[in-house]
Amino acid sequence: MIPISDHNPTHRTPVVTILLIIACVGIYFGFQTQGDQNEFNYRRAAIPCEVVTGEPMTIDEIRTGDCTRQDTEEPVFPDKGVIAALFTSMFLHGGLLHLGGNMLYLWVFGNNIEDKKGKVVYLLFYLASGVAATFAHIALDPGSTIPLVGASGAIAGVMGAYLVLFPRVQIRTFIMFFLILFRDIQARWLLGFWFVSQFFINPNEGVAWAAHVGGFVFGVVVGLIWKATRGRDQPPRNRYAYQPPYA
Repeated sequence: MIPISDHNPTHRTPVVTILLIIACVGIYFGFQTQGDQNEFNYRRAAIPCEVVTGEPMTIDEIRTGDCTRQDTEEPVFPDKGVIAALFTSMFLHGGLLHLGGNMLYLWVFGNNIEDKKGKVVYLLFYLASGVAATFAHIALDPGSTIPLVGASGAIAGVMGAYLVLFPRVQIRTFIMFFLILFRDIQARWLLGFWFVSQFFINPNEGVAWAAHVGGFVFGVVVGLIWKATRGRDQPPRNRYAYQPPYA
């Protein structure tokens, strides 16, 4: 099931969501695909082994997949910022389908979260969701030497918050099951199905399902906090919302 759009109009132009999409698309076509993509990912993406050790990997660690550093070995990319890579990873993707799917989900669910919470809070939440998702992935496999790329974890956080804040909103969904159908499905059922499906992903498919689950749970928790303090939401800007009394 693929969400196409939601019946949940916004009051503001989702500037941050649009800029995030432009950044992801621009980085993919402007940098990732302009040279050796594997080298680019090892240089820029978050890698569990590096986050755990706090140092960039050596060539032997990359070749063997064994996160065991020898004191005499020099890192391949000694100037790599291991912590900075936690954030740059969110803007990297493994292919066109990966990029297109993520950007579609971000557009469908992100604009309403931005509209409700405001640009600054939304951006901080998005980045925090991505970091939380990355640490969930690292917790499952701390010795992994494989780069983690994609905005999926951050977007999963957005989806988790959407589930809490807009559970009954109808989502126009593309369904391909014997027949190709378009149906409106409540967000709670669509997102609930998506969350449960993550536990059935084949680990050999190269999908960081733990990052999806971690980001989603983080988003749900933050969404519950927001719901408990809903009076702090940013009101929509509407110059016609207030009419002074006539004299």
